[in-house]
Parts: sequence; C-alpha cells; structure tokens
Amino acid sequence: MAFKPIELVEDMGTPGIVAGVGAIFLAPLLIPAVAKIGKPIAKTIIKGGIVAYEKSKGAFAEAGEVFGDIIAEAKSELALDEQKVLETNSHPEAPNT
Repeated sequence: MAFKPIELVEDMGTPGIVAGVGAIFLAPLLIPAVAKIGKPIAKTIIKGGIVAYEKSKGAFAEAGEVFGDIIAEAKSELALDEQKVLETNSHPEAPNT
C-alpha cells in the first residue's frame, strides 16, 4: 500500500487539518513555555528520586545485615546439632541393667 496524502486529508477532515496547521504555528511559542514550566517539575521529581534512593540504600544495607546475622545463627545451630549427633554416636549410653 502506498501512502496517499489525499486519503489522509479525507480521514482527518477539516477540524484535523485546522488543528495540525495550528499546532505547526503555535509549536514555537508553546515549546519554550512548556520547557520553562516542565524544568522545575522535572528537577523536583529527580530530587525526590535521589532522596528515595538514598533512604532505600540504607534500609537495604540494614536488611542485608539482619539477613546475614540470621544466616550466621542458622549455621551455628546446624553446627551445634551436628556436634551433638557426633557426641551421641561416639559415646553411646550405658545399657540399662
């Protein structure tokens, strides 16, 4: 299918054409105005993201430490359990008489 400008114009109709031409003429005026308004908003959003990142970085570090402590405690308990099993196997209880 080839691009047919006539079909595009027919599909858009008069309101679409007027809006398109108006946008072309108003764009040089609107873009700087939107940029002036948008820049402070964008900076505020970026600042908020940086603050959230810094706070979450500390929280994740603390969570990592807690998780590491839990792993160390679990390994210690496993080692104690293994030691008890070895002691029980190497020193059987005296038979009941």
